[in-house]
Amino acid sequence: MSENEFITVARVGSIPEGRGETFTVGERMIAIFNDHGEYFAIDDLCPHMGASLGAGEVHEGVVACPWHAWRFKICDGTWCDNPRIKIDRFEVRVEGDAIQVRATPA
Repeated sequence: MSENEFITVARVGSIPEGRGETFTVGERMIAIFNDHGEYFAIDDLCPHMGASLGAGEVHEGVVACPWHAWRFKICDGTWCDNPRIKIDRFEVRVEGDAIQVRATPA
């Protein structure tokens, strides 16, 4: 697997609206979120204590860490409390009914 290629991780409809799911892509854990039918991908691990962001709920384009409520914008990985801090964002596309992600941070 080349880091620049897109990898199919799920099917359209398999990630519920307002939720995320975590996938292993290469050596990365990536959380993919469904926000009103649009898909976004960021690093799955919260930088605070390593909780899975894919387990958090999305409200208005922001996911809250399920452990301590650190909030990140799913469109670009920005921490809402300090915009100078970001986690990795990944490119996502839909091909047919396949949700695909690129393993290299965008």
